[in-house]
Amino acid sequence: MIIDIINKKRLGKELSYKEIAYFFNAYLEGEIKDYQMSSLLMAICINGMTDEEVYALTKVFIDSGDILDFSSFCDVSVDKHSTGGIGDKTTLIIAPIVAACGVTVVKMSGRGLGYTGGTIDKLESIPGFRIDLTDEEIIKQVKDIGVVITGQTKNLAPMDKAIYALRDVTGTVSSIPLIASSIMSKKIASGADKILIDIKVGNGALLRTKKDAQKLSQLMKRIGEIYNREVRTIISDMNTPLGYNIGNSLEVLEAMEILQGKEKNNNLVDLCLELASEMVSMGKNISINDAYMEVVEVIKNGSAYNKFLELVKHQKGKIDKLSLAPYRKLMKSKHKGTIKGINALELGKLSVSIGAGRINKEDKIDYGVGIKLSKLVGEKVKKGEVLGVIYVNDRIKMPNTDDIFDIE
Repeated sequence: MIIDIINKKRLGKELSYKEIAYFFNAYLEGEIKDYQMSSLLMAICINGMTDEEVYALTKVFIDSGDILDFSSFCDVSVDKHSTGGIGDKTTLIIAPIVAACGVTVVKMSGRGLGYTGGTIDKLESIPGFRIDLTDEEIIKQVKDIGVVITGQTKNLAPMDKAIYALRDVTGTVSSIPLIASSIMSKKIASGADKILIDIKVGNGALLRTKKDAQKLSQLMKRIGEIYNREVRTIISDMNTPLGYNIGNSLEVLEAMEILQGKEKNNNLVDLCLELASEMVSMGKNISINDAYMEVVEVIKNGSAYNKFLELVKHQKGKIDKLSLAPYRKLMKSKHKGTIKGINALELGKLSVSIGAGRINKEDKIDYGVGIKLSKLVGEKVKKGEVLGVIYVNDRIKMPNTDDIFDIE
């Protein structure tokens, strides 16, 4: 039956709910091996799935574990998810902002997929930070401070957790059906009433075209309707990295600077303000403009940053122990001119090559390595001027800056 199901999808035929449930449940129980599941995932990636297959897969993921319920003490829980991008540390920024505005945020995050960084990997760069909260601990923290960011618990969508790790190392991360079922199963299982999805598009994202992003958007909204969840989506650019920093500890530091109001007027700040405003609008049922005013105010008065520190403290993190790799390598401009583009994908590849991401499922991440850009798109540079700094623990082959920076 295992081979029959793989071959059926390889030939582009529709799988039944029974076949999907059998195959994925057997994998979770260890009866089906990694190489067999990898074959099915690749067939799905190549041939796609019908909406009915996606609904079935989402249900199987959700039913593999528990579903949290905050309705007894929380009117509305709002969650946000990004499909992943280079330098995307938005969750670290907007979760404290939205919570500081009085909207409950329960965020179940994942690890990096492909060249895109994962929120859980970034948080684990904070020494002691616990990402393995139990269902009971999640509920208690929501009651205490109104915000929690955790990895998938043992009992929440465990099926997705297992598949997620395998997709990362088998070239199957960009499948729209797999992305949709993964995201929506986590959001529904974690008790979110309203869900905001940031769909990244570009060479540094899982999706390369706006058409695919719109397809994913509509699919997730249809899944939301089935489970009576309000789903909003934003499609954002990922041809250029978000902000200045790429790499786990570096991205935490940049998030802290933005929460303290130290960074202004760049693509990361603008996106965070947009996402946070949408979430506050959903949570409070107010206009985007009114929500935006609240978001700006909690950054200005320091309550958003204080909420971040509160979050870290509750999850046992020691933010003062955050560390960076000791050696610095400078990327310098070979030309004089204006930066017309910064290739997000090349920077993503570079960050993984120095240890900031995984190539194999078992790889350990080096939290202190990464890249800090000195210049962003639109800025003028002189020949020999520093474009960015690479943080490493040992010697590396310096990249060709012409592959990363388009300077005219």
